[in-house]
Amino acid sequence: MHRRRRTALSVSAALVAAAPLLSACGSDAHPGAAAVVGGQRIETTALQAQVRDVRTAQEASPQGDQLIRATGDLSREKLNGMIFDRVVEKVAADAGITASRKEVQRTRSDAARQYGGDRGLAEMLLRQQGTAPGEIDGLVRRNVLMNKIAERYGVTNTPEGQEKLTKLFGAASKELGVDVNPRYGTWDHDRIQLGEQQAPWLRQVSQDPAAVPAGG
Repeated sequence: MHRRRRTALSVSAALVAAAPLLSACGSDAHPGAAAVVGGQRIETTALQAQVRDVRTAQEASPQGDQLIRATGDLSREKLNGMIFDRVVEKVAADAGITASRKEVQRTRSDAARQYGGDRGLAEMLLRQQGTAPGEIDGLVRRNVLMNKIAERYGVTNTPEGQEKLTKLFGAASKELGVDVNPRYGTWDHDRIQLGEQQAPWLRQVSQDPAAVPAGG
């Protein structure tokens, strides 16, 4: 993987560390939805399916009990990622940025080679990020888009660069509008995350960059 791409993604790790926590208003106006983002529903059934896939993978692991304990509030964590994905997609679409299937597969292959193949990559992502095998392509796609976004806007690993990217994603989050079912908490547009839940970009890029699928 290219050093330039890793650097761009690593900018995200400190983006929202100092942002204040704001309160937002959840609503019961959308029964059956875990959240509504940009007018589009994230169905509770879809969220539950992601949680079920992760738990199934964890239970099949020799470290299953430990993995399950480490991801106790998995529903909130998964919803956090599902909302954040839509914010990333909006920023990318507004900038005319895409991630082709070929790019995603190449990036995934590059990452897999570092872990002895797809199985090793899947084990690492399940252990470190609570990602089920069927979610890996989505995670890789998110990282490819984030790399391209950082490059497009000239984001550098400086406080100014971090502030620039934070404002970019925060503005997209506010424009979309995020209405979260109160049972899962509230969405913070400035921190671009669900309440105090760790933002998905922090979970991904706070690891050794070589341990995270980055843009190819």
